[in-house]
Amino acid sequence: MRALVLLVAALSGTLITAQVNDQPWLDSLSAFWSRINADYADAEHSPLLPADREHFTELVRFAPDAGYRVQARFKARTGTAFGMKTTTDRLPQYQAVGQLRFTMAGKKERLTVYRNIDLSKKPGYANYLFVPFTDLTNGEETYGGGRYIDLRGPLGKVVELDFNKAYNPYCAYGGNYSCPIPPIENHLGLRIEAGVKAFAH
Repeated sequence: MRALVLLVAALSGTLITAQVNDQPWLDSLSAFWSRINADYADAEHSPLLPADREHFTELVRFAPDAGYRVQARFKARTGTAFGMKTTTDRLPQYQAVGQLRFTMAGKKERLTVYRNIDLSKKPGYANYLFVPFTDLTNGEETYGGGRYIDLRGPLGKVVELDFNKAYNPYCAYGGNYSCPIPPIENHLGLRIEAGVKAFAH
């Protein structure tokens, strides 16, 4: 009995430690979404239609889940510039800079990381990197056109890829926007139940 009590105590201590160690991440995640919610509530920056913004408080998202925060191996590989398809006829120039490889739910996955060539020439955006992706939640819990994750380069050999920060393109909220469509190579054959959910107008 004493051994069982000690085991439970040890396990409880491990769980408490894990929760404490996760607190800085949870605080950072909360700050990330607070900034986005503030922008979406601001008429000057918001992609929301006026009628939707009138009642807006915050974006609906999945509960934070550390299981969707992975350490991915980054393999740098510069690709040829190409016009990424969008929801309009616009073809912004992007360039692949490498590939993130990781394991999730027991499956080996990979995502290509891109640089927007024109955007990278603007002050403050030289190191801005873009990871658009689709997964098996699209069209149900999440926006049918996929979601995005932003990264800041230069990237090392190991990169934290946090799907809890996956956000929607502006097109998910209505309005006349031109949004990049995630290339087929960035489709994940699993459900990513993390990040922002579909927006209910």
